[in-house]
Amino acid sequence: MAKVIAVANQKGGVGKTTTSINLAASLAHYGQKVLLIDLDPQANATSGLGVDKRKVDAGIYDVLVDGKSIAQMIRPTSVEWLELVASTIDLTGAEIELVNMQGREQILKNHIEKISNEYQYILLDCPPSLGLITLNALCASNTVLIPIQCEYYAMEGLSQLVETIFRVKQSFNPALEIEGVLLTMYDSRIKLANDVITEVRKVFKDKVYQTMIPRNVRLAESPGFGKPVLKYDFSSKGAQSYLQFAREFLGRNGQIFEEKPPVEGTVASPVPQAGSDPDAPLDSESEPSAQEAPVSA
Repeated sequence: MAKVIAVANQKGGVGKTTTSINLAASLAHYGQKVLLIDLDPQANATSGLGVDKRKVDAGIYDVLVDGKSIAQMIRPTSVEWLELVASTIDLTGAEIELVNMQGREQILKNHIEKISNEYQYILLDCPPSLGLITLNALCASNTVLIPIQCEYYAMEGLSQLVETIFRVKQSFNPALEIEGVLLTMYDSRIKLANDVITEVRKVFKDKVYQTMIPRNVRLAESPGFGKPVLKYDFSSKGAQSYLQFAREFLGRNGQIFEEKPPVEGTVASPVPQAGSDPDAPLDSESEPSAQEAPVSA
């Protein structure tokens, strides 16, 4: 039976979707069969795995609101062992439509239970809110993975998230636990980042992963090409950081994995300009170009 993990933080821009995509792809790289369910109306996890969200005619909205089979919504991705349930803009209205449904908090759980035996891990990319969709994710999950950016206001709203997890545990899902805390957007050049790390480790202690995800050009570019970073530029610091995180994640879950050779054909495009460093961290003041997707969820 799959372990179900909600990737959640109601604060936007912390790397939830980036983490959902790249952890899922990295686990698949190590031979785990993974399902990623995109629960965000922005559908960035959907497009980040190469699916044109404008052309998705049915997805998780149809499961939650119309009661359609989740098995019928599962689609393959370019990553072996990784499958996807896509999101659409229709999901924006789901919060309102779910309000009057009986057992509204358990709808997603009931659907996931029907396919759980098909996977080792099911990751739920949650929206940046603590509404009914996130509540459904928490009720359906065994654990919660919390990405936290190494920036100012990093701890903002976290107490509310932890309180929500506690209330869900009390009222709906007694087995729910925090899987761990992942520090994202780390830039060693910024003193504040190290202060944030110290504070997060003080609060969450051994729940904080040793692996930290850096700000990285390749990591920012890859969603714009519909690929996880390990399929875009395997040798980049972004790809190697998520692979390292996956190894730490699997180790904490008591799983043995085999090292795999680099993914073939991961020549990043477009070709970087002369003198540029694709492994350099993104400057805090820089913005991705029009064809690049942001690192944030």
